[in-house]
Amino acid sequence: MPQDTPEIAAAIAQPMPLEPELDEARKELVALINRITRGQDGTVETPVAGLQVFCISKPDGPKHAFATPALGLIAQGSKRIIVGDDIYVYDPMHYLVTSVDLPVCGQVRLTSDNEPYLGVRLELAIDEIGKLIGDEKLPAKANAPASRGMYVNRIGMPVLEPVLRLLRLVESPEDVPIMAPLIKREIMYRLLVNGEGARLRQIALQDSHTQRIAKAISALRINYSQSLRIEDMARAVHMSVSSFHHHFKAVTAMSPLQYQKQLRLQEARRQMLMAGADVSSAAHSVGYESPSQFAREYSRMFGAPPLRDKRRWLSDAENDALGAGSMQAA
Repeated sequence: MPQDTPEIAAAIAQPMPLEPELDEARKELVALINRITRGQDGTVETPVAGLQVFCISKPDGPKHAFATPALGLIAQGSKRIIVGDDIYVYDPMHYLVTSVDLPVCGQVRLTSDNEPYLGVRLELAIDEIGKLIGDEKLPAKANAPASRGMYVNRIGMPVLEPVLRLLRLVESPEDVPIMAPLIKREIMYRLLVNGEGARLRQIALQDSHTQRIAKAISALRINYSQSLRIEDMARAVHMSVSSFHHHFKAVTAMSPLQYQKQLRLQEARRQMLMAGADVSSAAHSVGYESPSQFAREYSRMFGAPPLRDKRRWLSDAENDALGAGSMQAA
């Protein structure tokens, strides 16, 4: 498991205070999220397409998930995300941008027991980013080489203010059809011209190395259960095998084989926990021929053998249902 760098550990232990203007904006962000979630734990899909808000008062252990292109902001608490051997930590002082599909492991952290984790996620439309890049009026930026498909930047009002305006639309849904696309475009513009925005540009630049790797990732997600042939993948995106390996790891922080393994294990777990599949069926459906190999790799990733993990999940789900029933009866 990757370890926190000294810089990350110091940032967690001694977070710097926000500037007054940013802190006032953060307080409004907290108020907006609380009104949308009504103080209840969970994820809320807003009337604005692609905009979600989160409230988590009792975070549990690390969770494996699949990150897709999006902007993430936090109003309260912090989040630690592991991608391959990389660790990203962000909080109200920072925002997170994901530009390609990435298997991740994330864990929410609370500032205090009295303050739930509150966050915002806005999906990023790569085709819309491409249109912005094609605008000759967009300020020029130096091209960046293929680099990580995830990064953290310091937050500023140019990014935070339009996000607030987008959230305010939730309370005036009649304005959403006209105003939401305009504000989203403004947010994407701010991301492109701010900080590490050159990385985001790469995903939408025609025939860039990052875009080629994104195409390979899409193909891998569709065909994850099939045997992986690096030569075929490299040829499909017009790259040599060595160049493909290099740029794939530069973007995803893992090799194609490691990426495929995480895809397979996450899908197998989903089938077992959410669709009721038995262990052997789930393993076979995602491409494992050896049950023992599946069990070893599953345990390494999720911390427990497949059957024990499934029983634990079913037990937790049953306890949650009993708890909800008791609350209703009360």
